[in-house]
Amino acid sequence: MKENKYNDQLFFDKYSKMARSEKGLEGAGEWHEFKKILPDFKEKQVLDLGCGYGWHCLYAVRQGAAHVLGTDISDKMLNVAKTKNADEKIEYRCIAMEDLDFPDASFDIVLSSLAFHYVEDFNTLMKRISSWLKKGGYLVFSVEHPVFTAYGSQDWYYDKEGNILHFPVDNYYYEGQRKAIFLDEEVIKYHRTLTTYINALLENGFTIKHLVEPEPPQEMMDIPSMKDEMRRPMMLLISAQKS
Repeated sequence: MKENKYNDQLFFDKYSKMARSEKGLEGAGEWHEFKKILPDFKEKQVLDLGCGYGWHCLYAVRQGAAHVLGTDISDKMLNVAKTKNADEKIEYRCIAMEDLDFPDASFDIVLSSLAFHYVEDFNTLMKRISSWLKKGGYLVFSVEHPVFTAYGSQDWYYDKEGNILHFPVDNYYYEGQRKAIFLDEEVIKYHRTLTTYINALLENGFTIKHLVEPEPPQEMMDIPSMKDEMRRPMMLLISAQKS
């Protein structure tokens, strides 16, 4: 299933008001850790899967990338990318990542930020990414943490007064589709275990270089509800190298 929720105008309007949409990478709580596990971009051929507004594409170019291809299923997202994050070294293409096809060894680096949990067949995608990468190339991505995706609702349990009690983790080993609520809208995502994420990489010729469960940065702790993000992991960051 290839849901294109970001082309829904109401959902897109809500997304455009998020801090990561308005402020770019510095507005993304995981960026302070994600940038630490990125490889050297100098003179590299880069593919960004689910590039959204293109913030990572422009960052790669500013770090010396020779060329960046940013792909996304939403033309609304790409229209913003072409305005906010345009560069002669960046090409944007509207296509689902599952439909992409490239010759072997086309890229040095493949990036993806918070997009793989919208993909149903993760192992097949990893197999294809491995073929697209040159030997020694890097795959660096972020996804919603399996603890966060397991139950489905992605919301806390509250008491009668509306105070947070705890975060539900249930049906962890039952992988597959979840109907999550994001920005007060129903969105289809796919839950998979940490074991599945790691084994899909190992089985497709990758060596794990970094695995990070990022905490909120200290400078964001004054944002309402941010301290609650210390109570459970929301994201998972992985850097892997093609063996």
